[in-house]
Amino acid sequence: MQWWNSIMSWVDDRFPATRMFEDHLSKYYAPKNFNIWYFFGSLSLLVLVNQLVTGIWLTMAYNPSAEGAFDSIEYIMRDVDYGWLIRYLHSTGASAFFLVVYLHMFRGLLYGSYRKPRELVWTLGMFIYFALMIEAFFGYLLPWGQMSYWGAQVIVSLLGALPWIGEDLMLWVRGDYLISGVTLNRFFSLHVVAVPLVLVALVVMHLLALHEVGSNNPDGIDIKSKTDDKGVPLDGVPFHPYYSVHDLVGVVVFLFVFCVIVFFFPDGGGYFLEKPNYEPANPLKTPDHIAPVWYFTPFYSMLRAVPDKLGGVITMAAAIAILFALPWLDKSPVRSIRYKGLLSKLALAVLVVSFVILGYLGTVAPTDIKNLIARICTALYFLYFLLMPFYTRIERAKPVPERVRVSH
Repeated sequence: MQWWNSIMSWVDDRFPATRMFEDHLSKYYAPKNFNIWYFFGSLSLLVLVNQLVTGIWLTMAYNPSAEGAFDSIEYIMRDVDYGWLIRYLHSTGASAFFLVVYLHMFRGLLYGSYRKPRELVWTLGMFIYFALMIEAFFGYLLPWGQMSYWGAQVIVSLLGALPWIGEDLMLWVRGDYLISGVTLNRFFSLHVVAVPLVLVALVVMHLLALHEVGSNNPDGIDIKSKTDDKGVPLDGVPFHPYYSVHDLVGVVVFLFVFCVIVFFFPDGGGYFLEKPNYEPANPLKTPDHIAPVWYFTPFYSMLRAVPDKLGGVITMAAAIAILFALPWLDKSPVRSIRYKGLLSKLALAVLVVSFVILGYLGTVAPTDIKNLIARICTALYFLYFLLMPFYTRIERAKPVPERVRVSH
């Protein structure tokens, strides 16, 4: 190993490789009571790499023009060696990305990972989520199928509801008076270059901010408060090799399920790849029911629940914006749901149920009763955040132990 030490010594004199490895892996101490909910952070990185790699390969055979986009997808699926696999890895990976991110966000809500001193970690995470939504929206148009075309037409037209600047903004985004090849080309550029760069930069900042203040844990206890004479947290273990190996279990299980879907259910029953998207875009033929992909449907339901178009756009935007304010809304003396009172537990349960119902309602055609349910669920979604300063103050919290609890 002398040769390896010589190489690393040469590298370290010019680049802090060993110091970075120690700061973020071998000497970064994480709480020893991580549970299954802590798999989803590493899984998010795994899916991000999958999307970047498969996306690069897809661009090699993709034609970003109104005349050739749909045919190039067919070419990838039928004539490119393993093109069908790369395309399905990418399309299924988009849904997998949002699934693991939603579960990662839920873990943050569950254990109060947004609380001081991790406000910036949460805020950067919300910027990642927002950038991911933008990235998915731009990519949604690229297959140039019926649902891609009309879904983008509906979403972009929402900008027209904004007073004074709406029409000009809508024209600026499309680059034309209707969704056209010009729109496709600019969406392609943003999808493969601009937004991924922002997304990767935000992920790096998110990890740096996390490692600066330390990871939270299911008990919500700061492990840095109790250290040995060398300054090592008594309730911490080095991230590598303990959690780097531990996370491999989650990776293997995830990849097993992911590959089953890719090989046997790539369209996800019409939720990952909608049936109208197997038809080329036709500006003269509107699909019977226009709905976005499942990960957008909760917010789409909120949009439809408000009769006024501008009010619906504001509601949808506010539903995302209010997530950024979460660290300053929670007034509980404890972080983790384990020690919060009954009100917090009920509120979180209602939030999750409401969000899932909104997600389902966004996939089906609206009716009067469905719109009523969507309005109720939208109200419950916002009430979780708006009432948080009150119910977290008045409820009775359980005492938090001095040391983290490890389940065996």
